Amino acid sequence: MNKIYYLASCDTCRKIIKSLPKDANLVYRDIKQNPISLEELEEMYNLSGSYEALFSKKAQLYKSMDLKNKALTEEDFKNYILEHYTFLSRPVFIINDKIYIGNSQQNILQVMKVL
Repeated sequence: MNKIYYLASCDTCRKIIKSLPKDANLVYRDIKQNPISLEELEEMYNLSGSYEALFSKKAQLYKSMDLKNKALTEEDFKNYILEHYTFLSRPVFIINDKIYIGNSQQNILQVMKVL
């Protein structure tokens, strides 16, 4: 099952979703309305190999909690993502057992190719 984890209130996520092919067979998951579970995060981790890769250092909480000045471990990244949806880098696509994390132009082009 192909999925997209996104934030409905995020303009960038909305723009990306609008640009997806109409026949894209994706399960859409707004992580604010329906937070990710430990099992889902572990699936993402198994595909990406790193909680840090899934972690958004652009999140406002990252700055306000002064996390950039702390030595965070993989376990810390995992716990912060589970604690608050804003720490998940968005959007996250899981398509054909491959993961695509974030909104970089290159990443979105790869997603478009596989869809």
